[in-house]
Amino acid sequence: MYRLLLILCLLIVLYVLVRKALREFSKPSIPERVEHDQMIQDPVCRTYIPRTAAVSASIGGQTYYFCSRTCAQTFQKQLSS
Repeated sequence: MYRLLLILCLLIVLYVLVRKALREFSKPSIPERVEHDQMIQDPVCRTYIPRTAAVSASIGGQTYYFCSRTCAQTFQKQLSS
């Protein structure tokens, strides 16, 4: 009787593990970059761009992200005046 219960428990555990493995295997793969790419807003022209494509500038100890070098230069001019 105990052997039967032990075998039944092992079969249930095996079923759960196989089911979990099949779910992971059948998930559509999403490129890592697209999944974690964050959209940020340019402080000058207010457009949203992906952080990986943005131009970054450290100004006053803080990092700002811009859509282009022109916007970064404009922002530095605005801060200096």
